[in-house]
Parts: sequence; structure tokens; C-alpha cells
Amino acid sequence: MPRLPQLSGGPRRFLLAEYALLPLRAFLGGTFLYAGLQKLANPGFLDAHNPASIQAQLIGASTTSPIGSLVAHLVEHATLLGVGIALGEVAIGVGIVLGLWTRLAALGGMALSFGLFLTVSFHSSPFYTGSDLVFFFAFTPYLLAGAGTHLSLDAVIARRVARREGRPDPMVTAVPFAVVQQHCGQFDAGTCRAQRGAPCESGACPLLVRDIPSWRGRRRLTDHERRTVLIGAGFAAAVAGAAAVLSAAAAVVGRVVGGVATSEVTHLSTTTTSSTSTTTPPSTTTTTPGTVLGAANEVAVGSFATFEIPSSGEPGIVIHPRRDEWLAYNAVCSHAGCTVTYMSANEQIVCPCHASIFDLESGDLISGPAYTGLAKLNVVERDGQLYLE
Repeated sequence: MPRLPQLSGGPRRFLLAEYALLPLRAFLGGTFLYAGLQKLANPGFLDAHNPASIQAQLIGASTTSPIGSLVAHLVEHATLLGVGIALGEVAIGVGIVLGLWTRLAALGGMALSFGLFLTVSFHSSPFYTGSDLVFFFAFTPYLLAGAGTHLSLDAVIARRVARREGRPDPMVTAVPFAVVQQHCGQFDAGTCRAQRGAPCESGACPLLVRDIPSWRGRRRLTDHERRTVLIGAGFAAAVAGAAAVLSAAAAVVGRVVGGVATSEVTHLSTTTTSSTSTTTPPSTTTTTPGTVLGAANEVAVGSFATFEIPSSGEPGIVIHPRRDEWLAYNAVCSHAGCTVTYMSANEQIVCPCHASIFDLESGDLISGPAYTGLAKLNVVERDGQLYLE
């Protein structure tokens, strides 16, 4: 059985960069693992009508991101994309924390961070206030050097393969160059006899050059490299299975604790009626025809509610953008029949399916694949009730 990673590496091990970068590695791995599990456990993340859903985030990014036109095409695949992002974050987090296939995990972290930079934090000003760009560069040491030769499963695998093949231990130990000079049989009064009397310098010392086969001109893996890849794949498969179980458990617990994914949208129950109020004298009456949608206080300022249009049975939307202002439309998008929603952050009406955008005040089409704007409806408030006339 392979030995687990240990705090080993000699008395000067903390001079090695991999030890200095260990807190960063723990932070990156823990953050991405938590981010992925949190998305899977959040019922609203995949709810198209939830203001914090992946659909809403993509719709918002489609109007502000420098790659907005590309993001708009991803809205209809938002659920698949959201699950992929969550599972990707879990995989990246596990890989970085365990130091397993570290370079691949770091590459994934950089790709995801750069994508979030372009879609979420691109307009952060100054630029260094956006965290996604910082995450992108924080992964670069692990892409270039991996997790190192200590404290990682990559190191365990390398030692296991080397021991099987009778190769020297691949672990790196921090040794001052002065010690190398003292014990080197080629050192002669500041020069190196192995390099024909050239000055003895650490950068050119043949004893300090690692014996790493060059990939140039080579088409096939060596047996040593093949064994390393196969053992690493076995470890990765086992860890992936455990991560999948953990992800499924997070999703189940999130829905049990938080309930089934439900929309935060208020749904009004329509009632067709004529309200009659009696005034003095008793013979004088005022009739208010229309459909009662519900109490006006059910729709807070900056929010919206949906209802059923009695004449057609289609969904309608009533928006309360500002105090004493009510706007209502037929909520069916002309492109694919999806029900539109209101994005208070942008003060726009959008289709969560294909990112069509409609003007708040008029319902006119601003952009997207929809063919026409939204049909306007007349909703008024009387005595604390909303009426569809």
C-alpha cells in the first residue's frame, strides 16, 4: 500500500516553494469544493424564475459581458451548464486539495475563473477589486509546477512507481549550494572540472539537473510514464466516485433541508367579479368591473407577480417597479412560448429560455430571437386591490 503524504523533505523543507504555497493550495481547493457543493445544495440555483439562478445570471451577463452574444446562446442550456459548473468546481477543488492530477485541476480552475471574469467581474473598477482575475493567476503556480514532490497524491504515485522500478526517490530536498560544493568531487577552487574549468555555479551544476526525459522528437510514453499515468487514473477514478457520492448527498440534503426548488415569484389568484360600493344616498352605486388579481401589498416595490389572464388562460405578469406604478403584460414570449420574468437589477423584462429582452415601460422587443414585443395589459390599484381591466 502506498504511504500517505507526510510532512517530510528534510530539515529545510519549508524553503521549498511547494510548502510556501501550501496555504494557497488549501484555500483554492477548499473554496472551489465549497462553491460546487453549495450550488448543488441550493434548490434555487437551477430554478429559472429565481433571481439568483444560473439562468438569471446568464441573462444579466448577456447584456453586460464582452462576450454577451455568446452567453445569450447558453441561456437555453442553463441547467446543463449550471450542473457542469458545479461538478467542475467540485472536481477542481478535490484535485487541488489532494494534489491529484494537479496541473489538470489548475488548468480547469484557470479556465473557469477566466470565464467568470468575462461574464461576472469584467466591469469591476478598479480591475483588482474583482476576485475572478485573482483566482485565475493564483492557479498558475500549480499549472507550471504541479503540487510538488511532497504532500500530494501525485507525489505518492511518483514514489510508488519509482520504488517498483528500482529508481531513485524523486523527492526534492532543499540543500544550500555551498553544501553541494563541499561534497562535489568536481569542485576545484571555485571552478567545475566537469565543465572544463567553468565557474562553479548552481545554474550550471550537472549534479542539480534533474534527469527528465525530453518530449521533443518522442512519440510514445516510456514504461515508467505509462505506469504513472495508469496508477494516477486509478486514483482519479476512485476519488471521482467519492466526489460524485458527496455531490449527490449535497444535492439531496439541500432539497430536504431547503425544500423542493420553488420560485420566489408571487402567484396571484384571479377572480372575475364586479365590486359594488354603496354611498349616500343609498340609491347611488358605483360598480368597478374587472378581474381581481389580489392584494397590492403582495407585490413589493421592485418585484413582480404572475397571474392567469381569464380571457385566454395564458400567463400574465404584473410589475411594481416604483411606488404607485404598475405595469402588466402578457407574459408569453413570441419565440418559443416561454414565460418571461422581470430582472429588477437591469429593470428589464427577459425570457429565461433564450434571452429575449423587452422594454419595461412599453413591452417592446429590445433584442433576442423573439418576433414581437409583449402585449400590454391594464392593471390598476383600487382600495388595496389589483384589478385587471
